[in-house]
Amino acid sequence: MEKNLALVDCNNFFVSCERVFRPDLEGKPVIVLSSNDGCAIARSNEAKALGIRMGEPWFKVKDLPKYRDVVVFSSNFPLYSDLSNRVKYLLAEFSPIQEVYSVDESFLDLTGFDDIRERMISIRETVWKRIGIPVCVGVGPTKTLAKLANFVAKKHPRSKGVFHYNVLTENQKDSLLKQIPIDEVWGVGRRLNKSLAGRGIDTVYQLREADIRTMRSRYGVVMERLISELRGISCIDMVDVSPPKKQILSSRSFGELITGISDLENAIAFHATRIGKQLRKQRSIAGMVHVFLMTDRFREDKPQYHPHISLPLIDATNSTIEINRYAMMGLHRIFKPGYEYKKAGACVSELSPESVFSPDMFTDPKRRKIMQVMDEINDRFGNGTLRLSQDDMMHRRWSPKVEKVSPRYTTSWDELAECS
Repeated sequence: MEKNLALVDCNNFFVSCERVFRPDLEGKPVIVLSSNDGCAIARSNEAKALGIRMGEPWFKVKDLPKYRDVVVFSSNFPLYSDLSNRVKYLLAEFSPIQEVYSVDESFLDLTGFDDIRERMISIRETVWKRIGIPVCVGVGPTKTLAKLANFVAKKHPRSKGVFHYNVLTENQKDSLLKQIPIDEVWGVGRRLNKSLAGRGIDTVYQLREADIRTMRSRYGVVMERLISELRGISCIDMVDVSPPKKQILSSRSFGELITGISDLENAIAFHATRIGKQLRKQRSIAGMVHVFLMTDRFREDKPQYHPHISLPLIDATNSTIEINRYAMMGLHRIFKPGYEYKKAGACVSELSPESVFSPDMFTDPKRRKIMQVMDEINDRFGNGTLRLSQDDMMHRRWSPKVEKVSPRYTTSWDELAECS
């Protein structure tokens, strides 16, 4: 039986999330900025038409006359995450197998259904009606071809947001792939694109027809799998449960330069809290804690210092308290006064399943219970309700700039949308 794998992609996702609660922004140029209101990380179609590029530093172009009417938002990740989860929950109605690929993309296995096109249209209509997020749906026999089908669904108005690659004739498939540039293939980055162009491969069709043995000898087994996927042979399996992460990192660039150790302690405690919660969520324990600091590498007129340190844990743990204790030890070892710090972060590695941990007679049995209570309270009343004393929410001088952030319409009682 031919596989029917669908890729559901939310269009201009961060911008679309903002428009859910601001319908007055439809048809207007809108962008969402990265941390510290730095670069454009999401653009409406109208903003793209003005020439705003992905990653464009906003401070360099914001005063240009042609960008005068652009509506700008700071990143509102609590809102985006919540709406993403709502979309994923709805998609589960259309297939028992779903792989969450990113915050705005999911693969669905529609193999075996006899109403594929109707199901694709229903996905698009249901997500729009219930949540207000526009999506495009592409279906193919492999993940790579599903991604290309989604590209067609998004770029060609005649598709009306859905495209079913499997229903094409062989001649139609050839004609389509001859029109798609090679850089639209999943996994073909800038360097590989340049290398392939040097070999005369500019379109998806040319890559599909390339000699697979020659390409494997030049680029390795990953290229062999990619070409096989383009030929309709599935080599990348669906994963309906994401594998546990092998390391967990939390870091932030500061909204202002930081010089004092107390502010850095505050920041590291915040990161330790996030890491501990993520460890417990995936039922893992960590054996190593890493801490790093960074000055602003773009300020060549300032002294530079980029230290990092790794500390092995005596007992592997997912306790926020223990992770923070080791992180603070690391911070105090690498901190040097006299520098203006721009970024700090923490990371844990050497992860293993929680089930393999065998506590010894000196392990405090209350530690796990404390973390359980902490997570339950924060899940019920909001993150930060119960936190470490060093994680002082009222004195976060290091917090990123969010001068244009929208309300947390769906995750904060104080910021719920009001009907007028």
